[in-house]
Amino acid sequence: MVIPWASLQRYWRSVLLVLVPLVLSAIPLGSPTPAARCGYVIMVMAIYWVTEALPLPVTALIPVFAFPLLGILSTGDVCIVYMKETNMMFLGGLTVAVAVEHCNLHKRIALKVILLVGQSPRMLMVGFMITTMFLSMWISNTATTAMMVPIVDAILAEMYETQTGEESQPENLQQDMRVSPANQSQMELVPPRDEEAGAGVVKNGRMELELVTKNPENPKQKPDEHKGLTSIPPNESCRILRDMCFLAVAYSANLGGTGSLTGTGPNLVVKAVLASAYTEPSGLNFLTWMMFNVPGMLICVFLAWAWLQILFLGLFRKKRMIAEVSPERKRAVKQLVEAKYKELGNITFQEMEVLLLFFALVLLWLFRAPEFIPGWASWFEETYHVEVDDATPAMLIVFLLFLLPAKLDFWCFWSPSNPVRDEKDKNSCLDWDVVQRKIPWGIVLLLGGGFAMAAGAKESGLSKWLGEQLYIFNGTHIVWIVLSVTLMTALLTEVASNTATASILLPVLNELALNMKVNPLYLMLPATVSCSYAFMLPVATPPNAIVFGAAGMRSSEMVRAGVIMNIICVIVINFMIHVYGPLIFELGTMPSWTNSTSETN
Repeated sequence: MVIPWASLQRYWRSVLLVLVPLVLSAIPLGSPTPAARCGYVIMVMAIYWVTEALPLPVTALIPVFAFPLLGILSTGDVCIVYMKETNMMFLGGLTVAVAVEHCNLHKRIALKVILLVGQSPRMLMVGFMITTMFLSMWISNTATTAMMVPIVDAILAEMYETQTGEESQPENLQQDMRVSPANQSQMELVPPRDEEAGAGVVKNGRMELELVTKNPENPKQKPDEHKGLTSIPPNESCRILRDMCFLAVAYSANLGGTGSLTGTGPNLVVKAVLASAYTEPSGLNFLTWMMFNVPGMLICVFLAWAWLQILFLGLFRKKRMIAEVSPERKRAVKQLVEAKYKELGNITFQEMEVLLLFFALVLLWLFRAPEFIPGWASWFEETYHVEVDDATPAMLIVFLLFLLPAKLDFWCFWSPSNPVRDEKDKNSCLDWDVVQRKIPWGIVLLLGGGFAMAAGAKESGLSKWLGEQLYIFNGTHIVWIVLSVTLMTALLTEVASNTATASILLPVLNELALNMKVNPLYLMLPATVSCSYAFMLPVATPPNAIVFGAAGMRSSEMVRAGVIMNIICVIVINFMIHVYGPLIFELGTMPSWTNSTSETN
């Protein structure tokens, strides 16, 4: 019986879900050892993650039943790693980020920066990139990009008038962007409606967005003429301006996640892998992470700005593709941004609270164990003989967000002129319903699945076996190994989740480093950062998917720009790890903490 190709295309996920475990079952059957059984589970998870045959968080739950049933780890030992200290730190950071979004503080920051940098196309692009980069260091890359898209589009609509030489009517530049009532900066998932021209769905394994555009001048416009939610570019120069600015936002969101330890999932994976593999501190903490990665992040963002200018505007072209903006248009753009800023009103007590608590959390993270001076956590270790890690200040700030009031309208602050508050309004700085709705719980499970994989590999002896098989790299210069690792990681993360990529690669790189007698950070740190270097494909990251669908840009434009951007960033991280890395970490020697493996304690 021949299975029709059309059926395979339609049901390929079901076929893959069944065939992969059956085909790979030859591994545990041929070598009935705990290491082989653990390798079998990890390979099945890796294929499911890369192909996204199942939702990523669902695949991350496989160790909960597979490890106990295959005799690798007990159920309790598996489940406990799903909520390790690193995950609690991540959850605390996400909750603080939700508070920033909930009070619209991130939008206030974005509009203020754009007002300050200037209104020419190049300077506006600088403003877009700086704002997106900074916000992505602390809040979700997806939320940052989704917030920036309507802001950038409104400004571009004003810029189009300069490029066409005529005054466009504002109503002809309107887009139908349905947003969540709770937060106007967040795009809501909505079902497509057939009567809406230009409807399209942007899909990847991590998100689905329904992006819809209407052109009132041409309601019968075909979907392939302009797919997206942004204003329709009236000519080629406006399309170039649109693609350049939206790619700048996506690149800045991806790069911004590398700037802080909580910026994106892979950063926390490397912290957890080191913490589980060694009992002594590795020297990688919130402060040293920022000391190493913030300069590289800034270099990459600047080079991204320069590369997009060269690609879309040309380096030595005599004729400008984008016309100079007239003073009148600059004033119009400034007035538009000022109007949007005024819509936010004066800064509220809630925003000030969130801002102060946010800065307090960053300072507590930075100075918990700064290495060059005794951190505040050392007092608790000396006094109570307990270890205080980054999750503790994170959860303290989260507790304060629920404890402190959002408005001063009680006790001595109450005034008869104050509006009557609804009984359901708890007047807290953050509401649990908001947290429950906005926290990406799937990422928490995804991180936990990676930690479970690492725990199973260590307990079963798979990690040790891998280390023994990697002897072939002995004698290879570290420069070529780091280059190969970063290139391979950047390519893999184009088609797989960056967190899943880190969960698979980092334990292997740790064993490779030990086998080569080099500091594990020499390989693990650049590989972790390279997990965020996904610029070529729309499905590579949520920011890519958002701008691709929102602007309706051509796939070839994203690939053409992204290939060079990947190469640029890989070169930068290689330069940083070899030249700047030894100044912060003990990369030139085998550090003493590598002897503190858990097997010896």
